[in-house]
Amino acid sequence: MLIAGFPAGPWGTNCYVVATGAGAECVVVDPGKDAAQGVADVVREHRLKPVSILVTHGHIDHMWCVAPVAGSYDATAWIHPDDRHLLSDPMAGISPETAGMLLGGSYEFAEPDDVAELADRQTLELAGVEFTVDHTPGHTPGSVTFRTPYDVSTGSTTDVSQVMFSGDLLFAGSIGRTDLPGGDHPTMLRSLRDRVLTLPDDIAVLPGHGEQTSIGRERATNPFLLELIRQADTVESSTPAPNRGL
Repeated sequence: MLIAGFPAGPWGTNCYVVATGAGAECVVVDPGKDAAQGVADVVREHRLKPVSILVTHGHIDHMWCVAPVAGSYDATAWIHPDDRHLLSDPMAGISPETAGMLLGGSYEFAEPDDVAELADRQTLELAGVEFTVDHTPGHTPGSVTFRTPYDVSTGSTTDVSQVMFSGDLLFAGSIGRTDLPGGDHPTMLRSLRDRVLTLPDDIAVLPGHGEQTSIGRERATNPFLLELIRQADTVESSTPAPNRGL
């Protein structure tokens, strides 16, 4: 499996290109601001053909170049319906400080010609790669993660069962912010509890910003996950045993 990633734009948003190998069709994950040239460089280097774009959520730093990249390669853009409106109106999801950064610029956004909506627990077969969609709201209402089996035949000595593109749900040592329009902290914690802590430790995590990590590493060191684990243990230990027998 080929996974090429690079940070793009002023927010350092990680964009990923995924394919079964060189000379194949590929999927682009989260082409944010200034990502189009990086995608073109990866496509040219590995002789790839983008056929789909996966959007983890609709924030402007993750979707800025969705329409240009989709248009350049006649690719389908996939996004959760709860965030779809942000493709054409990304200003609805940004903070005042981000709006200030963009002040004075002339920007126009529109949906790509071909948009498909994601569903929770959906399995997608794109460019020969299988992706499992998990709806993980909290950072935005339509935030999702994508998991794909990792092909161990590549010769890697790393014991990895899957790769998860986590968007802004989970980072190395942190989690996504919830103070932007549509964000909700209790919902974020539920997504982490139900859709992250239930996963095996050997899943590699490729986040929307920052360095690669793993579920096991975050379970052991991430203060937000450790607090969720502590709370779960406290609730479990304080719950009376069920009445069984006489």
